[in-house]
Amino acid sequence: MRTIVQKFGGSSVSTSEKRQLVIKRILEAKKKGYRVAVIVSAMGRKGESYATDTLLSIARTDKLSGRDIDLLLSCGEIISGVVLVSELQAEGEKAAFLTGSQAGIITDRNYGNARILKVDARCVEDLLSKGNIVVIAGYQGVSEDGEITTLGRGGSDTTAAAIGVALDAEAIEIYTDVDGIKTADPRIVSEAKTLDTITYNEVCQLAHEGAKVIHPRAVEIAMQKHIPLWIKSTFDNKPGTLVTVGKEGYEIPTCVNDRLVTGVTHVSGITQIKIITESSPGKFQKKVLRALADAGISIDFININPETIVFTVKDDMASRAVNIIEELGFTAQVTPNCAKVAAVGAGMTGRPGVMASIVEVLEGEGIPILQSADSYTTIWCLVNDIHLIRAVKALHRKFLPS
Repeated sequence: MRTIVQKFGGSSVSTSEKRQLVIKRILEAKKKGYRVAVIVSAMGRKGESYATDTLLSIARTDKLSGRDIDLLLSCGEIISGVVLVSELQAEGEKAAFLTGSQAGIITDRNYGNARILKVDARCVEDLLSKGNIVVIAGYQGVSEDGEITTLGRGGSDTTAAAIGVALDAEAIEIYTDVDGIKTADPRIVSEAKTLDTITYNEVCQLAHEGAKVIHPRAVEIAMQKHIPLWIKSTFDNKPGTLVTVGKEGYEIPTCVNDRLVTGVTHVSGITQIKIITESSPGKFQKKVLRALADAGISIDFININPETIVFTVKDDMASRAVNIIEELGFTAQVTPNCAKVAAVGAGMTGRPGVMASIVEVLEGEGIPILQSADSYTTIWCLVNDIHLIRAVKALHRKFLPS
């Protein structure tokens, strides 16, 4: 039989009424002849009783080890999954629940942000073969020596992709409270459109650069077997956004637009740091970069020249980074309150003039570009945070007009 994996986020399982819509989606898939594996997040968002952030707030996590925090946080998905199974059974359905450990999600021991090493899906497969709807706790796994771990923010997406690959699923459906991937943040660009289709690489870039609809690790895992990913809303019947090429037997759109830019996204809360030295040109970069790495400070947007390093860090890491640089005897020029705006699209590859158009658009808005970089599918510009909204709107207007 064909297998489908469905993942439901916290907003989809937060109330009994919403879980009835989840059950409707599950049973629709079952009626189409699919075996259904369901991945669930913890119920709701911060402030709601069993949400991940709520669990964090009720314990003295500053006193707990990473191991103990992961034990605490794993409870949210377990509660959510058992409740959903009870409601499926009340509907007369055969259903069973598995924790991440029971589902065979084997990880390293990097508590709070564990990486999946392998998936032993024999228990999931056995329950599916016996006619069960199998509900699995997302966001969690187990180390090879039996310690409970969590996969970091967006980890339930990662669980869904890993289970999908292990089961050789026909498709993975990610259900959320939006109807698909948008061309920009609709809170900034009211005319942002829902994309019908998007490539793996494009959605990875959008996710890495601030779009929060799906975790990039999930996309990278699904790519291993080219399993189609669908981003859909639990709360309406719109078709959603397809990520990847389709597989035979699964309905996919037949028309894909030859677009230059797929979406405009952004990340705020960034500080730019610039270091200039005239002594030992070309030799100080290794010392600076190694010191920052050893301190666990992640840097981004890196430009290196013989006498200069320019990079960005998150605002909350800026003071630590500057202290390390000054301890090494260098002076840091700091520009706080920045934002990174990115235009993403596979259609940009090999197309001349895209960067020129971006510069013209931002210059026309009176927005200085503090730094820029590009890849085959993405062009990034660093701007002052006060210009972020105008920059996103202007680029969307240029490349994705209504």
